[in-house]
Amino acid sequence: MLQTVAAFDRIGEENAFAVLARATELAHQGRDIINLGIGQPDFRTPEHIVEAAVKALRDGHHGYTPATGILPAREAVARRTLATTGVEVSPDNIMILPGGKPTMYAAIVMFGEPGTEILYPDPGFPIYRSMIEFTGAKPVPVPIREENGFAFSAGETLSLITPKTRLLILNSPANPTGGVTPREEIAKLVKGLEGYPQVAILSDEIYDVMTYDGEKATSLLTFPEIRDRLIVLNGWSKTWAMTGWRLGWSIWPDRLYGLVRKLAVNCWSCVNAPAQYAGIAAIDGPQDDVEQMMRAFESRRKVVVEGLNGLPGFSCLTPKGAFYAFPNMRGTGWKAKELASALLEEAGVALIGGPDFGILGEGYIRLSYANSEENILRAIDRMGEFLAGGRK
Repeated sequence: MLQTVAAFDRIGEENAFAVLARATELAHQGRDIINLGIGQPDFRTPEHIVEAAVKALRDGHHGYTPATGILPAREAVARRTLATTGVEVSPDNIMILPGGKPTMYAAIVMFGEPGTEILYPDPGFPIYRSMIEFTGAKPVPVPIREENGFAFSAGETLSLITPKTRLLILNSPANPTGGVTPREEIAKLVKGLEGYPQVAILSDEIYDVMTYDGEKATSLLTFPEIRDRLIVLNGWSKTWAMTGWRLGWSIWPDRLYGLVRKLAVNCWSCVNAPAQYAGIAAIDGPQDDVEQMMRAFESRRKVVVEGLNGLPGFSCLTPKGAFYAFPNMRGTGWKAKELASALLEEAGVALIGGPDFGILGEGYIRLSYANSEENILRAIDRMGEFLAGGRK
């Protein structure tokens, strides 16, 4: 009888993909399904980026690339980092990876083992906790509270650190809440972390350009006092509508860079060359499509918030970043996952229940406004009709 290691009994999933699969199944059955569940832009990758990949293929870039990524791609990331944060980063500290998740995996397996603790945002991206549990480390949720505008609290975060803490994971702008933590709060956290030099920091900044109403994302790179233990996760998926290209980057301190390079050699070898040339074109080329996408998200955000606040039992803060709303639906009388399932099966609207993002997600659902205004309005109408049915 086959027996796998215990770690695989602890590993979790990203339920957005399960919802996507069920929504697709229902659509194949002839149902009209409006998918507001999956977290990917509904825009095509800009044409000049696609052409750069095609050209790379035609030019013969078909072989292995360095495990760290081709130098021109790392140099492009360094230029982009300087432009967006004002911080100079050496290409020798940059890794090109197949998406954002490998950076999470690498950082968490580096620091997680039985007897240690890793802090992560809750509600937050579900793979954080899944990978922490896989390593045998204890997952310690950092509460992300609605009453705090879905920003993390420096004081509360610092209070959770113990001698067993190895890694702290941060995410702003945030999935699933759309929260953006103010720079002043981040500065307080960094100041407090001076007393915990054993704690590494993983800052997930994948939504760094996706902010609204004058809000600005704060990169942890702008705090030099923690650079020697800071890992920054970013990538191409959200900003340039390149989710399927599986292309990300991360910035590592000197002492950890060799370790992540070895992990790359053992796990994924390298990122395919055409995708990396596409990534260079994304960074160095025109940003008109990015700006157009952000204008569309800004408009949809207003429609979403107004519509959700008009539903019985719902209240919704205006998200400050990313492309998600995280409404409070406690007034409906439903459990969150039960409501999300019922809305998909009976109303044809795909959403994600808050508990899929953590133990503190009950009472909320995530709605992605990476869909057309027309579909968003149709979805909210269907939700209203369903809730008016009085089933709860």
